[in-house]
Amino acid sequence: VSTQSTWEDEAQEETGWKVVHADVFREPQQPSLLAVYVGTGCQLLSMSVVTLLFALLGFLSPARRGALMTALLVMFALMGSVGGFVTAIFAKLYHEQSWITILWLGTWYPGKIFGVFFVLNLMLWAKGAANAVPFLLLLGLIALWFFVSVPLTFLGAAVGYKRPVITHPQTVSTIPRMIPEQKWHMKPVVMVLAAGAVPFGTAFIELYFILSSLWLNKFYYVFGFFAIVFVILIVTCAEISIVLVYFQLCYEDWRWWWRGFLYSGSSGLYLYGYSIYYLATTLNMHSAPSIILYASYMGMISYTLFILTGTIGFLSSYGFVRYIYAALKVD
Repeated sequence: VSTQSTWEDEAQEETGWKVVHADVFREPQQPSLLAVYVGTGCQLLSMSVVTLLFALLGFLSPARRGALMTALLVMFALMGSVGGFVTAIFAKLYHEQSWITILWLGTWYPGKIFGVFFVLNLMLWAKGAANAVPFLLLLGLIALWFFVSVPLTFLGAAVGYKRPVITHPQTVSTIPRMIPEQKWHMKPVVMVLAAGAVPFGTAFIELYFILSSLWLNKFYYVFGFFAIVFVILIVTCAEISIVLVYFQLCYEDWRWWWRGFLYSGSSGLYLYGYSIYYLATTLNMHSAPSIILYASYMGMISYTLFILTGTIGFLSSYGFVRYIYAALKVD
């Protein structure tokens, strides 16, 4: 009986997450892009937390819609140092230390958002719409971007590049380990799509009131309840990414870096799907320009949520993976 038990213990040690200890910290594909996304997500998370804190303290009135948007833009620019610091840390970790990566950080997400916004604003100018953003205000946004956000990004990166490189708790082998054939429910597409439904479900009810505030000119006063939902969203993103990364490692699939980001980040896809449903059932939009504006703005919001929630899941997964492999003793 003891011999059989020993054989079973040895068989268990030869399978599961322990056997991929020499591959789990292997660098991911497109490491610079992943570092940029994580840095941008930390910048967005810092912006969201500080702005929400100001709203809870009563400094931002719901009746003044422009004040909230101004606060978000200013906070995003000021938090560029946070994004630069985090990107520099992970760029060094992936042996991708370069100022080009930091420049990429300063222009990747803001450039996409501003590019779409500028094209939409051109449409409003062509129609003579009263809600079109004036040209001088656009110049102010560009100045805020290049003369505040980008320099702070480089400042944070300079501090991050001076920090010592993070060391992995396990060494990486020269030859990658072969990954066994995965079952259908462990395929990346299936797991990513299924994972996004969980964080989205935690904020589903609150989304209706937020969208009504954005598109039906209703005031949003319940910042306290929004803060609770936001905390639950963060916890849910962390939990779903940790659980699915652990399952993935148990099936000896060590390619977890990007999936740790995508598991919770896919909630942005569900948000965009819900926005289409909201358009069809609640909003009274029939003209093509109005629908294009709505779809574009919701696309930018969904993309922002993708980066924000993906970063939360990634950092949680990274901390979890480091913890379990630091406790693993390898002969």
